[in-house]
Formats: sequence, structure tokens, C-alpha cells
Amino acid sequence: MNEEQGLRAPGRIGVSQSGFIATVTIENPGRRNALTVAMWEALQAVFADLRQSETLRCVVLRGAAGNFAAGADISEFEQVRATREQVTEFHEQCVSGALRAIHDLPVPVIALIEGACAGGGLEIASVCDLRIAGRGARLGIPIRLLGFPLALGEMEWLYRLAGPALTAELLFEGRMLDAQTAWAKGLLTDVVDDADVERRAQAAAEAVAQSAPLAVRALKRQLRRLMEDPSPVTREERLASYAFADTQDYRTGLRAFREKTRPEFIGR
Repeated sequence: MNEEQGLRAPGRIGVSQSGFIATVTIENPGRRNALTVAMWEALQAVFADLRQSETLRCVVLRGAAGNFAAGADISEFEQVRATREQVTEFHEQCVSGALRAIHDLPVPVIALIEGACAGGGLEIASVCDLRIAGRGARLGIPIRLLGFPLALGEMEWLYRLAGPALTAELLFEGRMLDAQTAWAKGLLTDVVDDADVERRAQAAAEAVAQSAPLAVRALKRQLRRLMEDPSPVTREERLASYAFADTQDYRTGLRAFREKTRPEFIGR
């Protein structure tokens, strides 16, 4: 598949797929890829569509023209966020819907972060599974002078990733962190030179795509379970996790290991 989906100006969400890897691109370069309401809705629709793919193994999520995303498009606020009713719809339907769609994708999502990753952009990165940034990236949620707090449902995603101390620092001080500092504080998976960030993210995606797809999906489910539910893992859950032993991919991997060959997994 090689196709483009999304919206015409201002702003769009592009998607293409090559082999087992899809690339989703946030495109509003004149505004550092700030997301309009229509773009939030398109982002949700794109990930809902990707969820239906039986061949997909990994997604790279990035921004266009050297920035990840500078948050929500403030130029729309007076039209779409002027009243409590509008604010509720914006956060509950547009933003939360898009974040949930990314989070719920059964395969890993890799955020390729360049330039600005602010506000809603950092919220998007927070629900990805891996975050790989160029050294020139800057990350934060500088809303302290805008007159409103970070929406509680959206703070939840950041809190799960960053923990209470860093979440408080980002929100109370409104700091924009350079990539190296963000990595040191646990917000990023890896930081590389700006010229290498695409190569590094693609290498990560290819590593995922070459792995047994059923095993990767199981790993993502298990990680989400441990991150989101503090209760002890039950015996039933443990027993269910051994279902991999019934798969053809399990036998393929063992055989390839014995024969010192590269396995070709088929997802069965």
C-alpha cells in the first residue's frame, strides 16, 4: 500500500505504508504542525483505519518539515473553545479520541521527534511506545500563561510516562526541555544527531517489523496491562500469556535459532 489520507489546507494528516511499516505525518508546517480540530479528527480516523490492517507491524509517527507538533492550533480557540460546552467537546471527542486511537493500536508506535514537540504534540508522543528524538528537539507543555490547566484526561497519559515529579516540573514551570535533558529525565527512548533521527527511527521500526508479529502484539498488551493496572497479575492472565506456544511463529523462531538462520514470521 502507498496512499495518502487526510485533509487539505490548513493542515492534514498523511499516511503511507511500505511493507509492514506505516508512516503517519502531521502536516501543518506553516504553524509548526499545530493541530486544528479537523487534524485531531483525522488523526483519530487514520489510526482507527490502521487498526484494521492485518499486515501492519509498526507505525512511525512524525511531523513534517522539521517539527513534530507544536500543540493545538491556538488560532481556532475563539471559534471552537470559547465556551465550556465547546471545551468539553474538544477535549473529550477530538483530543482524547485521537490519543486513545494511537494508544489502542495493537502494534508499536514510534514517535520520530524533531524540533517543536509541545502541548498536544507532547501528549501525542506520550501515548507512543518509543520516542526517538533529534538533539535539536524541544519538549514541553508551556500553557501556564494561557489561563487554563492541562486537561485531566490528557495529563493522565503524561503522568503515566513521566511520573509526578517531571509532570509537575513541566506544568508548573512551563519548561521546554532540550532533547538531552528530556532523555535524562526519562521522557525519551533515545536521542541522536538531527541528521540521524530518521535513520534511527526507521531502524527501530524495521527491528519491530522483523520480529514475530503475534509476540510483539502480546508484548504491547502486557506492557499496557502493567502500566495501567496496579493489581497483581492473576494466574489466569499468566496462563493465557503462554498461548504463544501454540503458534507457528514459535516453532519457526526455535528452528531458525537452531539452524542459525533468519526467521521469516507470518503471524500465525
